[in-house]
Amino acid sequence: MVSFGFAGQGRAIMRGPMVSGVINQLLTTTDWGELDYLVIDMPPGTGDIHLTLCQVAPLTAAVIVTTPQKLAFIDVAKGVRMFSKLKVPCVAVVENMCYFDADGKRYYPFGQGSGTQVVQQFGIPHLFDLPIRPTLSASGDTGIPEVVADPQGDVANTFQNLGACVVQQCAKIRQQVSTAVSYDRSIKAIRVKVPDSDEEFLLHPATVRRNDRSAQSVDEWTGEQKVQYSDIPDDIEPEEIRPMGNYAVSITWPDGFSQIAPYDQLEMLERLVEAPSPAAASAVASS
Repeated sequence: MVSFGFAGQGRAIMRGPMVSGVINQLLTTTDWGELDYLVIDMPPGTGDIHLTLCQVAPLTAAVIVTTPQKLAFIDVAKGVRMFSKLKVPCVAVVENMCYFDADGKRYYPFGQGSGTQVVQQFGIPHLFDLPIRPTLSASGDTGIPEVVADPQGDVANTFQNLGACVVQQCAKIRQQVSTAVSYDRSIKAIRVKVPDSDEEFLLHPATVRRNDRSAQSVDEWTGEQKVQYSDIPDDIEPEEIRPMGNYAVSITWPDGFSQIAPYDQLEMLERLVEAPSPAAASAVASS
């Protein structure tokens, strides 16, 4: 590992450009040797540090860490979209300080659903919950990780499953194993091919655009539909479709809107529409 704390004294007080320079130096001048994986712990937010890292290092994937509060979900959504624009797929979600056990019961002091909402909206199916536990906090302070202090415990098991998940998803990304989603202009339909099979189905572009579940289309607090079906023209066509890792695609529309469409949502739309052709899909979308 490497840290600015090894070289400097006290707290680092620097403006954005200086921080970017330090990050660049740490990444490019450290003698890393032969690495299997390089894990970078990023600060919260969507600022210069994240942009610098994505420009300096060819990041394979990102793991989103959040807390159970609804307000935290808003920041996480910004992070997922930022990584999408930088073409870095998100492969897992970790919900920190999720619960604690006492008197034989499990309590969720900050509520539930933030991590699940990330999974549902952005199609990241791997969600890991970490508890509020004094030993977990102490392990970070003492330098003895929980997976070492209690290798058979529940927390260690969660970390091990998270590590295995990241390894597997990075391998899939390198092998480019994903559902192929493309737009066929000749028939004006979005083609979705399921991996490891010959199965393929078609979706009408307007249907996909109208069923966006992001905060720009649906109110995050009330669930009220902000973008009405009539606001989307029947003849709308996507400008670009590109993969976001193994579980979603990013679709850019003519109005400048960038939609994140998880594969399972596309499959759900296909089951709802039950249309073998774009014309049939258009009829359903327009009804």
